Amino acid sequence: MTQMRVLLVEDDPDVAESVRLALVARGIRVELSTDGSAALQRIAADVFDAIVADRMLPRMSGLEFVKAARAQGDSTPVLFLTALGGLNDRVEGLEAGGDDYLVKPFEHAELIARLRALVRRTRSDGSTTLRIRDLEIDLVRHTATRAGTDLELQAREFKLLATLAQHEGKILTKAMLLERVWGFHFDPRTSVVETHISRLRAKVDRPFTEPLIHTVRGAGYCLHAGEPASLQ
Repeated sequence: MTQMRVLLVEDDPDVAESVRLALVARGIRVELSTDGSAALQRIAADVFDAIVADRMLPRMSGLEFVKAARAQGDSTPVLFLTALGGLNDRVEGLEAGGDDYLVKPFEHAELIARLRALVRRTRSDGSTTLRIRDLEIDLVRHTATRAGTDLELQAREFKLLATLAQHEGKILTKAMLLERVWGFHFDPRTSVVETHISRLRAKVDRPFTEPLIHTVRGAGYCLHAGEPASLQ
């Protein structure tokens, strides 16, 4: 595996140096940005395997930085590293486009393990194109079309659609989707999955004749041209 490259977006010099040293000691290359605006310019000019970002940053907050990155098409996995650890804070970070969320204070070993897990998921995609009926998903370009029509998907919507498609015909529970799409365990009462499924249906199913995204009452969701096969 090639050496991991991480962009660390942190304005606290002590925290930044502590994290940088811990990552470098594990063979991870680290570049530092001290505000969200500079980080946005950095990812536009270079490619990183993952981003570690504080939420409270000068000039542009961590949430604003990630939202802007996703809006410009950047899909680099983002791990929020922040003192804001409430449920609403975590959900807000994930909804903004983050992939994982680690609350300060933290152990360096857990940070590194989470980063490596994020990168493994990104690099482990097998086939680069998925086709289900007239739906086509390009896992490399992060684009999707149906019946030749481009689907305008946000980064999280694309990830959810790709996850469902990679398990075609299998029912994925809400907990499974929270783990596989958001990469984080949090209160299952959150409506983040339902909200994104609703948005996906509006774009993937509603304009077309045959629905592909199915809700299995009491079980979960699946993407299939017919009836779901089994619970995975």
